[in-house]
Amino acid sequence: MRKILIILFVASFFSGFSQKEDKQYKIVTVAFYNIENVFDTIVDPDTNKILQEDFTPKGPKNWTSEKYYKKLDNIAGVISDIGTDKAKMPPALIGISEIENISVLQDLVVREKLKPFNYKIVHYDSPDKRGVDVGLLYRDDIFNLIDSKSYRLKIPDMPDFYTRDQLMVKGTIDNDTIFIIVNHWPSRRGGEKRSRPLREAAARLSKSIVDSILSYNKEAKVIVMGDLNDDPVNSSVKKYLKAKGEKDIAYDEMYNPMLSLYNKGIGSLAYRDNWNLFDQIIITKGLLGNYADGYNFFKAHIYNKNYLKQDSGKYKGYPKRTFVGDTFMGGYSDHFPSYIFLVKEI
Repeated sequence: MRKILIILFVASFFSGFSQKEDKQYKIVTVAFYNIENVFDTIVDPDTNKILQEDFTPKGPKNWTSEKYYKKLDNIAGVISDIGTDKAKMPPALIGISEIENISVLQDLVVREKLKPFNYKIVHYDSPDKRGVDVGLLYRDDIFNLIDSKSYRLKIPDMPDFYTRDQLMVKGTIDNDTIFIIVNHWPSRRGGEKRSRPLREAAARLSKSIVDSILSYNKEAKVIVMGDLNDDPVNSSVKKYLKAKGEKDIAYDEMYNPMLSLYNKGIGSLAYRDNWNLFDQIIITKGLLGNYADGYNFFKAHIYNKNYLKQDSGKYKGYPKRTFVGDTFMGGYSDHFPSYIFLVKEI
């Protein structure tokens, strides 16, 4: 299929560029979105039923096909908008979390707002007790899939512990090889301190995947993304993933562009009047090169347009959710998406 190229003829289109105005650039958007408990309306007998049974027509949420497709239409509209102010097209790659199964993603990519972009899917079933997984959507007119693998987090002294698997995807954009690791780390249920070791273990698994890639090529371009259930300043991210807010990093460290957003008070979700930035996109040193040497990182954002926010009441400004308790609000998610631009000089 013919590659779609987005070209900037005026470098100043991006604030921060200081190159000559006659240079041209290709731009792609890479994003992550926790879309908040998207279940179909059918209970799968082979997986945990507790949360699934809430999301049925006879359950407490009265989860009908009409509501299900309304939710998918909302999410499709958001995805179709992410990054289009600069890249002029939806994300080439977007990690997704809190989906029940591959059927949800199959239903999502054929909604009206996304169907023209022919998104393909990478997904593996996870053993998570809530019955939710992660996945990756990619545009095969931009990204050529090479390989994928699912990694399971195991806690030696907790044989009954199950969470979302970590998804590694390898592919190319033009001649650049890109690795993406999609995460949804263990929650803070039971308290942040008590649950912290679980997220630290998840971070160690992510770092081991990154290190295995870098062992073959220390300049490999690796993107770790996901709902980490921790902020950029927490130990899981800083100590175990070795993610820093400065670009001057060693090859065994990572750069976290979300830290500067967090320090400005920008978050991706809110709880009890506090903002957190759990939805992060973190990169290896290989993506901090010159734009003339291939696709490299330019800038990170949280997609928090006004239409995604609660517009009144006690929670004004918070992400506009699908449900408040069992009351259907017709919103989007309790998280805002995160995204980055990768830029290449022609």
